[in-house]
Amino acid sequence: MEPVTRVRSFAIRGHGASTADRAIPEETAVAFTYDGSTHAVMMATPQDLEDLAVGFSLTEGIVAAPSDIRDVQVITEPAGIELRMWLNEAPGVALRDRRRHIAGPTGCGLCGIESLEEAVRPACQVAGGQVFTPEEIMRATEALAPLQVLNRETHAVHAAAFWRRGDGIVFIREDVGRHNALDKLVGAMARGGIAGRDGLLLLTSRVSVEMVQKAAMAGIPVLVAVSAPTALAVRTAEGAGMTLVAVARRDGFEVFAHPQRIAAEAVADVA
Repeated sequence: MEPVTRVRSFAIRGHGASTADRAIPEETAVAFTYDGSTHAVMMATPQDLEDLAVGFSLTEGIVAAPSDIRDVQVITEPAGIELRMWLNEAPGVALRDRRRHIAGPTGCGLCGIESLEEAVRPACQVAGGQVFTPEEIMRATEALAPLQVLNRETHAVHAAAFWRRGDGIVFIREDVGRHNALDKLVGAMARGGIAGRDGLLLLTSRVSVEMVQKAAMAGIPVLVAVSAPTALAVRTAEGAGMTLVAVARRDGFEVFAHPQRIAAEAVADVA
């Protein structure tokens, strides 16, 4: 299945009407199965699916490293796509001990949780990370849009990217679901041996608590988003030791948590 489909639409503009040819993103049901049992089903863009399989497994704490997954198969079926994974013994046993089923629509990050405590669980602690100048953050943000291939064609998908000093954007992944885009990115980084502590996470979406939790699981200490965060996301980032930058534009941004990773002279201006 291709990630983009072209369709005909009936367009009304001003006082006239015409037919139009438009590119729209595909979404399909994707099932995550481990050792023969379904763990999660969600809607996703059918692209970079092995990255999605590995990234979801990491950010959900199912595995600690890509090497915990013995095999990944992408199986296309009439109803959707199965990401069929086989785990090493230890993570396989641990998963069977806490087996649960999740089913949810695009962008749903909390479907199937078993308690209120799971929804607001503290994020992993992040440590280290570099100090970035405002110019670097704005340059990274500005570099994102030209690389959003699917969004440039459809104007309907989210992106997550990783920027590293000296390299620019190392990886970018897109999806109709913002959580999926981040999971795909984390999977690509893990498979490529890229450490989260070495750069910036860039998001085109709003920053909800799940995005902070997933970034923390990946060990990323600096998160930069073009949209605003929720209040819970700010509190979670503060507790995790994560620098949270949001409302990032080419002319500036706002820092909501742990400004110590932003160049001291910039922070001193408002201290």
